[in-house]
Parts: sequence; structure tokens; C-alpha cells
Amino acid sequence: MKDSDRKGLIALPVVVLLGALVAWAGSQHGQGLADIPLFAAAVAAAFIIQWIVFIPSFKAQTEKFFDLTGSLTYVAITVFLVLATPGIDARSLLLAAMVTAWALRLGTFLSRRIHKAGKDDRFDEIKPSFIRFLNVWTMQGLWVVFTAAAAWVAITSTNRVAMDWLAIVGLVVWAAGFAIEIVADLQKSRFKANPANKGKFISTGLWSKSRHPNYFGEILLWVGVAIVTIPVLQGWQWVAMISPVFVALLLTRVSGIPLLEKKADKTWGGEAGYEAYKKNTPVLIPKLG
Repeated sequence: MKDSDRKGLIALPVVVLLGALVAWAGSQHGQGLADIPLFAAAVAAAFIIQWIVFIPSFKAQTEKFFDLTGSLTYVAITVFLVLATPGIDARSLLLAAMVTAWALRLGTFLSRRIHKAGKDDRFDEIKPSFIRFLNVWTMQGLWVVFTAAAAWVAITSTNRVAMDWLAIVGLVVWAAGFAIEIVADLQKSRFKANPANKGKFISTGLWSKSRHPNYFGEILLWVGVAIVTIPVLQGWQWVAMISPVFVALLLTRVSGIPLLEKKADKTWGGEAGYEAYKKNTPVLIPKLG
């Protein structure tokens, strides 16, 4: 067995255990269905959906359904929780709408991107290995759980709080982040679609204010979701605050900015224009003016 497969075998149960721990904590003071905590059911469903789609994807050796599956998992489980949770209120409906709108937008964007590219090079070395490919799908399940935890815990909570100023502030923050992410992605897509920009890096629009404005918007919108949930959370449910922290750490320390910065340095490092752009443009938080 290869070292990569051996590491995958070790990582798999660890990832599932993390999901189980969050499921237990987030289910405290939560609604249930047939004696099954709804939040725990949501966590289990997030993993099961990934594993089900993994089977035909591994057989066909394709990653084309990976991103779409992740996005649709958010939508399917969020809608299920709204329908299954007794006494659903305005705050819960607001949270559901925020998560669903983001997931549908992301799913559409990623599906178009993979359709244009034809493949995702990140999976070339992973797909042939059953363990490594399964691990990636399992990690996506954990990504869904950690990211949506705040909204799902609040939706299923037995503690109901009327709409207040925190709900309004959270909505405004979410809307700002959502708009920034959409505009940034749109600007980059249009930039890449222009043949004249082939081999160039984008430094216009929002990308002149931040080297990764789409990630800033992503982090901001999940902070907005978390703000909306604050009045509802109690006891172990506060584990749900892992949502914005997880998103921020993932994008700034793991799979987002570090990988893209490394790729950009490899492609344009040493070029005067790129070095000046890198020196004068913040990596994440946009500069004013």
C-alpha cells in the first residue's frame, strides 16, 4: 500500500469523527424527528450524499460532479431542515434563504467553470486511488458541515428568538459579502474570456483593491450568517461558531490563498508589473481609495 493511501486510511475516520463531534454538540437543545436530532441527521446526510455520488464518480474516473454535489448538498439539507423542523420562524427562514442563495450561486458558477475547462487538474493524481478519492469526497462532507453549522444549528434549535437588530446587521454583512464575491468572480471570468488577456493576471476592478476579493466576500458573508444566529445559540450549540472561523482558516491558510499565491508567484514572479501589484495590493482585506 502506498504511503498516500495509508495516510488516507488514517485520515478518513478522523474526518468522520470530527463530523460526529460537531453533530453531537450542535444537537444539544435542538429539535428532533422520531427521536433523532435533526442537526445530527443533517450532518450524517452531508457525508452520505458525498459517498453515494463518489461511487459512480470513481467508476467513471470523473470529478465533474464533485463541486455540484457539494453545492446541492447545502440546498437539499437546508430545505429538508426547514420542512422537518417544528415551529420554523422568520430567523430560520432568513438563514435558510442566505445559505440556499449562496449555494445555488456557487454551484452554478463552479459547474460552468468545470464545463468550460473540461476537467480539474487537482484530481489527476487522486482519482485512480480509491482511498484518496474517497477521502476527498469525505472531506467535502466535513466542509459542508463545518460551513453550514451555524445556520443549521439555529434552524433546528428549540430556542426561538424574534427578528432583532442582530438579524438585520447579519443580513447586511452577508449581502455585502455576497455582492463582493459575485462581482469579483464575474470580473475575473470576463477578464479570462478576453483573448487579449491570455497569460496575464487580473489587477482591475475589485482585484485592484485586493488580490483575493472573492475570498474576502466569502468570509464576510459567513460572518453575516453567524451574526444572525447569535441570539439563538445556547450551551454546546456555540460550537456552530466554527463556521466563519473554518471558512477563514480554510481560505487563508489551507486550500485558498496559499495555493493561488504559490501558483501566481510561479507564473509571474519576477515580472515588474506583478511584483508591483503584489507589493501595493493587500492579499485579502481590500484597501480603501
